[in-house]
Amino acid sequence: MFVARSIAADHKDLIHDVSYDFHGRRMATCSSDQSVKVWDKSENGEWHCTASWKTHSGSVWRVTWAHPEFGQVLASCSFDRTAAVWEEIVGESNDKQRGLSHWIKRTTLVDSRTSVTDVKFAPKHMGLMLTTCSADGVVRIYEAPDVMNLSQWSLQHEISCKLSCSCISWNPSSSRAHPPMFAVGSDDSNVACGGKVQIYEYNENTRKYGKAETLMTVTDAVHDIAFAPNLGRSFHVLAIATKDVRIFKLVPRKESSSSGPTKFEVQIVAQFDNHNSQVWRVSWNITSTLLASSGDDGCVRLWKANYMYNWKCTGILKGDGSPLTGLSGQPTAMSTVVGSSVQTSQNALNGMSAGRYFFPPLDPPRAGTRYGHLLPPSSLIEHCDVESVQPQQQALPHRLSSRALLTLPEAEAQ
Repeated sequence: MFVARSIAADHKDLIHDVSYDFHGRRMATCSSDQSVKVWDKSENGEWHCTASWKTHSGSVWRVTWAHPEFGQVLASCSFDRTAAVWEEIVGESNDKQRGLSHWIKRTTLVDSRTSVTDVKFAPKHMGLMLTTCSADGVVRIYEAPDVMNLSQWSLQHEISCKLSCSCISWNPSSSRAHPPMFAVGSDDSNVACGGKVQIYEYNENTRKYGKAETLMTVTDAVHDIAFAPNLGRSFHVLAIATKDVRIFKLVPRKESSSSGPTKFEVQIVAQFDNHNSQVWRVSWNITSTLLASSGDDGCVRLWKANYMYNWKCTGILKGDGSPLTGLSGQPTAMSTVVGSSVQTSQNALNGMSAGRYFFPPLDPPRAGTRYGHLLPPSSLIEHCDVESVQPQQQALPHRLSSRALLTLPEAEAQ
């Protein structure tokens, strides 16, 4: 049985993001208390805080892990207009803390003139590259030419998106048929300004990123965005967290030419408003069969497509520990919804409700089990109790007006 565990929080303010490493055995949290904490999972399944340090001079919005091929590397971004790269090193023999690890700052990226709202490492096959997006509507892509020297990063691309940026996601596909691609979302509150999600694709001829598509049907503020892992599909799947959960299918058109960005046929394959509130995070599993979402209703909802490619809710984790009553939380069948396979990544339960609620990840399935990705019925899922804590007075500036919806601090692991 899957068990949700609560972790005693030790952050002094709202937790805005939770990120798991590639193997799901380490976790990082960041908060408006300007700190980042790293947690390690013990053999008995308990999470223990192994590092905690002040990272920025403002609220820390996001934290993310690099692929372990590049070492134990974290990146964070903040309201203080910077992004930072951190690396874990082990004390040398002449160190008093011999054998103990600690985190050091390798570089600070200071190109943004406004709050840096998201930071993501590019897929491993692209090398060690880091992407940031800012409230000024600019996406910046950095590269570490020498992976053994993380203090040197060069700005490779600077892309203006015209709208304030809130989140970014790389397409993880490593197929040569798919050029490097990322999606960026905007939390601009102006509903009249459509196209809050833009897709950018790299062109080998111009060696630049060009806008390939704008999802004009997304007119509400976008809080999170996530490409599904691509396991050989010819099309792409994109999940969006806005006032509801939406799943889009991007099918490349055959008439697309090599001289410009690929043109896509955009199809919305699922849309759920079961959260009945703002949705803050969406995350796929690594096999693209399951999508997790979290919202201001205090719930994490799991979505899955059946053999007819119809999406439905397969599980709900409630933050207050109360049992589910009835099926009011279950989505109704959508005869017009045609889904594609959905995936949930190691981040399946990422930072919830911009830090309001935190759920540790589910234990990974045993190696070699064919059906390890399948979840039990929602009635069998144990619900963890999250303690309500009154927030402190906001001494630090909080990100954008949407944060006013938050009344509970995100639980953090210590």
